[in-house]
Amino acid sequence: MSEPAQTHAPGALARDVMDYDVVIVGAGPAGLACAIRLRQLDAARSICVLEKGATVGAHLLSGALLDPGPLDELLPDWRATPPSICEPVRRTEFRWLSSRHCLPLPTPPQQHGRGTFIVSLDQLMAQLALRAEALGVDVFPGFAVAEPRFDADGAVAGVILVDMGRRRDGTPKASFTPGAEVRAPVTVIAEGCRGSLAKQLIAHFRLDEGRAAPTYGLGFKELWQLPPGRTEPGRVQHTVGWPLPGGTYGGGFVYHLPRDQLYVGYFVGLDYRDPRLAPFEVFQRFKHHPFLRPLLDGGEPLGYGARTVTTGGWQSLPRLEMPGALLIGDAAGTLNVARLKGVDQAMRCGMLAAEHLHRHGRSGGFDASFRASSAARALWRVRNVKPGFKHGLWPGLANAALETLLRGHSPWTLRADAAHSLPDFRMLERLPVSASPASPPAAPRTLPPRDRTAAVFLASTGHDEDQPVHLQVRDTRICVERCTLEYGNPCTRFCPAAVYDMIRGVDGAARLQINAANCVHCKACDIKDPYGIINWTVPEGGSGPNYQNL
Repeated sequence: MSEPAQTHAPGALARDVMDYDVVIVGAGPAGLACAIRLRQLDAARSICVLEKGATVGAHLLSGALLDPGPLDELLPDWRATPPSICEPVRRTEFRWLSSRHCLPLPTPPQQHGRGTFIVSLDQLMAQLALRAEALGVDVFPGFAVAEPRFDADGAVAGVILVDMGRRRDGTPKASFTPGAEVRAPVTVIAEGCRGSLAKQLIAHFRLDEGRAAPTYGLGFKELWQLPPGRTEPGRVQHTVGWPLPGGTYGGGFVYHLPRDQLYVGYFVGLDYRDPRLAPFEVFQRFKHHPFLRPLLDGGEPLGYGARTVTTGGWQSLPRLEMPGALLIGDAAGTLNVARLKGVDQAMRCGMLAAEHLHRHGRSGGFDASFRASSAARALWRVRNVKPGFKHGLWPGLANAALETLLRGHSPWTLRADAAHSLPDFRMLERLPVSASPASPPAAPRTLPPRDRTAAVFLASTGHDEDQPVHLQVRDTRICVERCTLEYGNPCTRFCPAAVYDMIRGVDGAARLQINAANCVHCKACDIKDPYGIINWTVPEGGSGPNYQNL
């Protein structure tokens, strides 16, 4: 790395510049695997990893079931010092729930847990960051990327960071301004789902042209401490059915840990149609099912988080290369939703990117390399599983069984025509004129956390109150004048952190209030707003949730 330089136009403030051979945006499974593998192959190449979380892992959330294959290849000795939460899966179950009953179903072959581990993703990535640094990679947590940097030919030539400074008089800035530059011949985007940089570059280079619209899901997860003797370490339970309506994709999970601890979570497909659906409430109702309630009674939640994931799979996979840059991991949409596993796919994609850069030294050709890989073939084999659920739960399960039997050799590809696929925000149906805009009454709840504000406290979320609001609503009049009547302001329900609130002043006029300090960076608002007018941008580096042991 070169020494920071000062560069500025006449009359402008100086801007710090750092130069590297490769800059990687995002210290998750894809980004760190890419950095480690590239450094293993080329010890002379200068590499930096930029992470917007205050620490590596602070913003990372996943189920997380780990298929260790890619990690074994990357760091064969990792099992000698595993993270403190790293439990081998010993038993897997798959269940259908009604409001009162629980019916065991055959476990889909893709979800069998033989050889996998229940891990804490933030713990695992913190360890990988240390391994990367030991190899000579510069890992910088607390650095948020605002936008790409382009060279004179229009190629990506690095990134521009969010300026966290204040005005010269010491007052906070009204909006984020570009800060330091990190320049590199190759930029690797590994931000995870719906990253703000990836979103800009996909649009700029039209990387999604001819692809089906991406689809997403919103996942919730809590860590519980239970009374002694209730857990069975290594037991994995997945559910479908209640409390979601039949036409909505999703389900719950329960992962048993040592020390009387438990992961419990829920996943809701963001292609749901009813604007009154409240995913957080669905998750809390799930915890009160007779199947789960006795397990949690008397326990205490220690942590909470929410995150979106990409579920479009093969049909939605954008072009993974552009001049000067690559997309990898969940930023590209490599999650294998049929297996309910994304960590190994992200790591594999990152390692493939490193090997491509080592061989060719540039981004060109990576898209073809990835699509010829085993990771891409795994996506191809299950390409029809998730789209099959658009007709409902039971047709979806039947279709998934058929696709599993055929091992992806079915002569059709569902939703392959981009002209006939809709983004998630266009799936919402308008409220009937006679319908109440409010959500249906929630079932009584006694298990904590009892509301989203209490849940946000468990996420240890922190944003400076005087920093610029990072959630940009293009026209709030639409929220008041149209959305209230047409959709009942669904942002007040799909947000898992009580960020959006419609309030009335003393004069009776309604307005949208944005509680940006609550934001857990899930990106659901950027995906599901029915008018597409909410733009999630990065806040100051280090702001956001501080997930621990999740």
